[in-house]
Amino acid sequence: MTELRVFTIADQIDEAKACRTVRFRGSLHADPGQFVMVWLPREDEFPMSVSYVGEGFGLTYKIVGEGTRSLSTMNPGEKVGIRGPYGRGFEVQGRRMLAIAGGVGMAVIAPLVDLAMEERADVDLVLGAKTESELIMKERCEMAGANVHISTDDGSSGTKGLATDIARRLLQTAEYDCVCACGPEKMIVSAFRLSEEHGLPFQASLERYIKCGIGICDSCAIDGRHVCSEGPVFSGDVLASLEDLGRRRLSPSGRIVSLD
Repeated sequence: MTELRVFTIADQIDEAKACRTVRFRGSLHADPGQFVMVWLPREDEFPMSVSYVGEGFGLTYKIVGEGTRSLSTMNPGEKVGIRGPYGRGFEVQGRRMLAIAGGVGMAVIAPLVDLAMEERADVDLVLGAKTESELIMKERCEMAGANVHISTDDGSSGTKGLATDIARRLLQTAEYDCVCACGPEKMIVSAFRLSEEHGLPFQASLERYIKCGIGICDSCAIDGRHVCSEGPVFSGDVLASLEDLGRRRLSPSGRIVSLD
């Protein structure tokens, strides 16, 4: 188990409605797609993906439960316990990448875009959200050098429709070395099928209920694989073997929940 370290909050930044980024003093190095376990004394411990790596690292989160609500009320100077990073992250494959992000999944894709640009790869990024006010980190990726394409369900920004609709058109007109995705699981399944149609390597970050973070408790299991230790990022070869992908997941109580 990775040693628990205590970090001081440097800032909290509003990204969108009920979505914030917390930045810390100090450094944490992680691969894009890896996560940490966040411990709030006398409160809770929960997983969060690393959205900024290195010095001044950061975590981006939706305020959905008691833990994230408590974190959102913390101020600069207060302390947070962090263990990790854990899991398997993304790899930059080839010289041209198509990245697809849905909603808060953009917080996982953004550091991948940063890494790809550092390695001099070209990136077409499709960023999808329900509405314009839920788009996050668009400017960050544009400043990094990515070609950003926007889709919203209601047409309030970019193209009206799904992120995978834009991805389908891009795949028909350009050549890529790989496709990477993070977002709602139905979107991931659609993106995976598109990559298969074009014979491209695929990677995606899956979300499951993570409790221990080190592959012991089975809370995050999907078809016998532990998302916390064997993922969260899986290759297309592994995803093709997962019968529960896009269909079922485990609730915090261990009950099977349909994704349909």
